[in-house]
Amino acid sequence: MPYTGAHPMFAAVRRAETSLLWLALAIVACGEAKPVGRTASTPEGRTCANGALAAIDARGDLLCSNAAGSGAQRDSRGETSRPDDVGAIAPGELKTANTTGDACPRDMKLVDTEYCPNMQRTCVEEEYSPQNKITICHRFSTQQKCLGRQEHRRFCIDEYEYPNQKGAHPTWMVSWYDAQATCASLGKRLCYESEWVSACEGPDKTPFPYGFARDNTKCNIDNSWIQPSLADVYSKDPQTRLIELSRLDQSAPSGSVEGCVSGYGVRDLTGNFDEWVTVDQRIDDKSEWAGLKGGAWGHVRNACRPMTTSHPPDFSYYFIAFRCCREARGGNPSPPSFAGAPEVEPANRAPIQDPAYPPGPSRIKVGREHWPKPDATKASAPKLEANSPAEPTPTP
Repeated sequence: MPYTGAHPMFAAVRRAETSLLWLALAIVACGEAKPVGRTASTPEGRTCANGALAAIDARGDLLCSNAAGSGAQRDSRGETSRPDDVGAIAPGELKTANTTGDACPRDMKLVDTEYCPNMQRTCVEEEYSPQNKITICHRFSTQQKCLGRQEHRRFCIDEYEYPNQKGAHPTWMVSWYDAQATCASLGKRLCYESEWVSACEGPDKTPFPYGFARDNTKCNIDNSWIQPSLADVYSKDPQTRLIELSRLDQSAPSGSVEGCVSGYGVRDLTGNFDEWVTVDQRIDDKSEWAGLKGGAWGHVRNACRPMTTSHPPDFSYYFIAFRCCREARGGNPSPPSFAGAPEVEPANRAPIQDPAYPPGPSRIKVGREHWPKPDATKASAPKLEANSPAEPTPTP
């Protein structure tokens, strides 16, 4: 007799299988997956091991459910997904959460944007600083224009300055080589200047991470100057050096200045510490392939575009730190084509600091009224705000 309908027992089994399938996919894909069915492969022929349920997420990556309830599942491309793997990143590894479609590790932020190499902005409130011989812009017009072709950037960037932990004290006294080696030991690299700028300006392309006007309540900037003793800063005696570095330290713990965050969720980019980057194009200057971004905690050009290029890559100082970047998964990498920076052996060369009673940010902030103003009779012409050399730092 031909089969003409579903037996109640078979229907119950089918409903149970369907419920388990949807539950597994919901756990694995967090709502992003399209169910494919109870199969070990997808229509494209990509498979999961051990008969695990397969699905394609919104990014086009293969998801494998954990049918046995434990253990990692590996797809046909050798990528794994394991629910209990959401922990610290081992050196050289990309942390994978519970889907293979994650673009960045959990402690990094994804930036996917169009970068403008030459941005025309008009400064409507400026101040001349005779100490550093620089002009600090306090407010930009909201009218701005990209001159030339934009370039795509897609990458991951640390949320905080190294060691990339909320509440931690960023490292100090590191050279470009130290920073690059330390990032490499974590499977990362130093950010390119255009990546750093893209993360800072955010999706709205603002000159400061928080908007168009400079604000010392948003980020740790404009602190009163403390005269350093360079002999003690570079002393070979660790205790002497620690005492002096602690006396000079006006930094804030990572992430503690809540308003200092860009539109991409990256914190402490301007102010706090100057950060090493690799330049997009080699500069005919002391810095060669290295630059410093952010301006540290002083009264300097704490904006997204300016860059200091007056120091060689082996330079270190008491307010110099870094953060790391890496390519994002799930798309073509888009860093600049510059290949002039040397390879550096991966190694942890940035010890975690423990200052001894540092003063922290100063209560009295340096204000515009402290400095002579430019001649007000001269018209302020629109300024091309490409990345450019900024204030020098004393060289030992």
